[in-house]
Amino acid sequence: MRAGIGWGGGGQIGTSATLERVSRAHVELLTRDGCAICGRVHARLAELATELGFDLTSVDVDAAAAAGDTTLRAEFGDRLPVVLLDGREHSYWDVDESRLRADLADR
Repeated sequence: MRAGIGWGGGGQIGTSATLERVSRAHVELLTRDGCAICGRVHARLAELATELGFDLTSVDVDAAAAAGDTTLRAEFGDRLPVVLLDGREHSYWDVDESRLRADLADR
């Protein structure tokens, strides 16, 4: 079972707040320390998250690599920042805002 998702009796999801978390889109920004563009992209995504209702997280690919997970840096490290939507690459170097809006509307 994933963290943050609990099940109530009879196999039903426990609360309406849990249902909202399950159905919300997840945007993840891949970054690295010292990346000025990454900071600008994160600020714009934070504004859009409030407006459009998606969850936003960020991962420093170099910190992840230092902790033993080199996969993100190996795959995406040459084109940061990278925006992932529900785990899939959505855009890089900037936010493709019109595409993001359309893809969120289609969910």
